[in-house]
Amino acid sequence: MKKILMICAVLVTTVTFAQNKNAKASLEVDGVCMMCKDRIEKAAIRTKGVKSAIWNVKTHELKLIFDERKTNLETISKKIAAVGHDTKDLKATDEAYASVHPCCKYRDKEIVDDHDN
Repeated sequence: MKKILMICAVLVTTVTFAQNKNAKASLEVDGVCMMCKDRIEKAAIRTKGVKSAIWNVKTHELKLIFDERKTNLETISKKIAAVGHDTKDLKATDEAYASVHPCCKYRDKEIVDDHDN
């Protein structure tokens, strides 16, 4: 019985330490301007467990530092999609996308082209 309890304690300890409180990851997030940057970063940072969120307008890369014990990339992606921005794995609903400012309509080729000029 002692051996079983000891094995369980070791397994629980291993699982606990396997989750990183300062995990680093990046997500591809669609957007076109500084207003998008602000919206994307706020949505990510307001997710419990996210410590840092920096989105690059040119590369569309969102660099994250987060606590894996409190959140994960799927949850963060859902929060970003909820404010109207597509990630590589999750598309924002039409309603969420419609809520973004007209200059932020990244699915519209003309608007994207305007931001490139």
